[in-house]
Amino acid sequence: MIPSRLLFASLLAAALLAAPRPTLAAPQAHGGSSVDLGLGADYLLDPGAGAFQLTLGGRTGLARHLSVGGRAGVLLLTQPGRVGVPLDAELRGHFGRVYVDGLVGPWIVDGLRFHGAVGVGLATAGVHAGLEVGWLDGRSMLGLRIALPL
Repeated sequence: MIPSRLLFASLLAAALLAAPRPTLAAPQAHGGSSVDLGLGADYLLDPGAGAFQLTLGGRTGLARHLSVGGRAGVLLLTQPGRVGVPLDAELRGHFGRVYVDGLVGPWIVDGLRFHGAVGVGLATAGVHAGLEVGWLDGRSMLGLRIALPL
């Protein structure tokens, strides 16, 4: 279980990171402000379960090749069948069409679970697709992400 101070600090950091900073916004080609609808599928290595997410994410430019944001949505774990809420703060580096991101936040599934991940992918005008490696409360995860910019 995550201590309440850590949860409060995580939520505060996510809110501060997701707050718009118009004076720092980068050009759209390098990760300016954006909103996307995401789909995710993960495999949890132990206990061999699947996790599927539908999320709404947003980010804003922080520097020329760097953006910050977050995502939230609904989560379904297959073993045993449980529904939850994934909440993540995101820091993303943009290198042409390639992006690298780091995510951290609480996932609410039968209580609070710590989630952290790193990902890499390709971004085009119509779709962002990538791979993600992470952990959920000490369990390793491998995943695929697809996001459609809105």
